[in-house]
Amino acid sequence: MELLLTSQQTEILTVLAWICLGSIIYCFVTGELTLNNSQMDKLWSLLPPVYTWVTAAMGGMTPRLVIMAVLATLWGARLTFNFARKGAYSIKFWSGEEDYRWKYLRSTKYFKSRVVWMIFDLLFIAFYQNVLVLLISLPAVACVGSSATLGWVDAVAFLLTAGFICYETIADEQQWKFQTEKWKMINSGKKLADLPEPYCKGFNTTGLWSVSRHPNYLAEQGIWISFYIFSIAAGAGIANWSGVGAVLLVLLFQGSAWLGEMISSSKYPAYAEYKKKVCKFLPIKKNS
Repeated sequence: MELLLTSQQTEILTVLAWICLGSIIYCFVTGELTLNNSQMDKLWSLLPPVYTWVTAAMGGMTPRLVIMAVLATLWGARLTFNFARKGAYSIKFWSGEEDYRWKYLRSTKYFKSRVVWMIFDLLFIAFYQNVLVLLISLPAVACVGSSATLGWVDAVAFLLTAGFICYETIADEQQWKFQTEKWKMINSGKKLADLPEPYCKGFNTTGLWSVSRHPNYLAEQGIWISFYIFSIAAGAGIANWSGVGAVLLVLLFQGSAWLGEMISSSKYPAYAEYKKKVCKFLPIKKNS
């Protein structure tokens, strides 16, 4: 896997790197000053569309680059909407609902030290996540300067990426409806154990969530692996440098799923049985 960049690709990467650096500084400084560490969560859905449109513009707005930028924009719009309706955004842009996982981690013995948490915030939340979001966008840069015309591999990449975006939209909508109804009943004075099925379990086991514990995570990984296929269509090779982001994203979701399930298992007694019956990502029920 050789990293041979043209002067045009190098120029584009330099611009993208400056944007990424600005985001890193903003996320760390704002997160530390406000003690709200979801600054990167707010930018996660906004940066890939920016990166891909900058790449498309500097790369000559070729059909393949425009298609990739449009797909990244559709993905970003969906994710931004889903995050916004959870209260993540505010007129005071630095405030808003913080991801529950950051709250949980800060409460553990490993991160109670302010210095330790600040280092984690800098290296993982601000730096690593920003770099990862840049990396998953790099297949667009790999397509810059390609002389390959649109073909069947592009069609496969488009259909897979669009399909996973639709799949994730359905999963998030099912989760939203479930949690909204659950909390509506709880806020009316009912206890979780007294709620009707399936709400009494506390977690969603309906729709796509009945055959996959993390259908949204499955789709998110699928989106960026499929996005990488465009670089193959452009002639960069089956295994090229722009696939690093997709690989690291898959690894990140292993950790995210593990942390989320650890929290769910501690809150909901029925979650252990759910794990025995339903696969983590793939929509396949296990044998009882």
